[in-house]
Amino acid sequence: MILPEYRWWAAEPKWRAAEEYGFDHAWTYDHLGWRTLVDGPWFDAVPTLTAAACVTSTLRLGTFVASPYVREPVRFSRSVLALDDISDGRFCLGVGAGTVTPDAYDFAVFGGTRLTPRQAADRLAEFVELTDALLVRPTTDYAGEYYTAVAARGYPGCVQRPRVPFLVAANGRRTMGVAARHGQGWVTVGPRADDLDEWWRGVAELAERFDGVLAEQGRDRASVDRYLSLDAAPRFSLDSAEFFAEQVGRAAELGFTDVVTHWPRSEGYYAGRETVLEQVAADVLPTLGGRAGKKAGE
Repeated sequence: MILPEYRWWAAEPKWRAAEEYGFDHAWTYDHLGWRTLVDGPWFDAVPTLTAAACVTSTLRLGTFVASPYVREPVRFSRSVLALDDISDGRFCLGVGAGTVTPDAYDFAVFGGTRLTPRQAADRLAEFVELTDALLVRPTTDYAGEYYTAVAARGYPGCVQRPRVPFLVAANGRRTMGVAARHGQGWVTVGPRADDLDEWWRGVAELAERFDGVLAEQGRDRASVDRYLSLDAAPRFSLDSAEFFAEQVGRAAELGFTDVVTHWPRSEGYYAGRETVLEQVAADVLPTLGGRAGKKAGE
């Protein structure tokens, strides 16, 4: 995860390095601002990912995650088509309901009416359903409670067929249902917790809950990748290479196929040392199975 807070001359080497280190995918936040960083530098996700696509060739790229607070499906689907085309089929669309707390900047900046968690989940369902249609159909008409589209065009369609992969962030059963119906991946940040073991117990409970939702939807468990944001835990995953390897192992034991860590920042959130990231690339990635391990071990 590379936060969109750097001018491009400083961000470009990080995106290049993520690929060179052998990571499978790299992401950025799709917020208008985030927590206490709202008063600092912050850039839009779409042009950032477009630029990243132009300086990489194998790295998968995506939003982690886009939300209805920031995006509207008809306009956003055109950006998704463009990102998929420019990256030659390397774009993944991470989506989520968005934070409904009044202090969340994406919510507060528009001065809108606060949605209940149920309403936010329903709006996410419409957002994903309409975006799905816009990316796979030549023409889409849609009339929902939150969104409307009249003869919206989808030509030429995605490079990836039938469309770009959707990764749906969800902790509740209703949003998990959206992930089970439409997602090629499920994303979780786990529960809020002050203790690391408590956080992992919550992650295990969420993984079990998602298994139940998949079963209810008649979806094959193996057909949905599982992404865990390690740094939602009370301890930064890149505290050391050894700690990172331990956390990856715990995620794998719970059935997660992918984990996401943050590029170390100099201070504040995700403060750490880039030397640890380099050590992870050199010593940990080659020990892992899958694309990252193979590439890093070449």
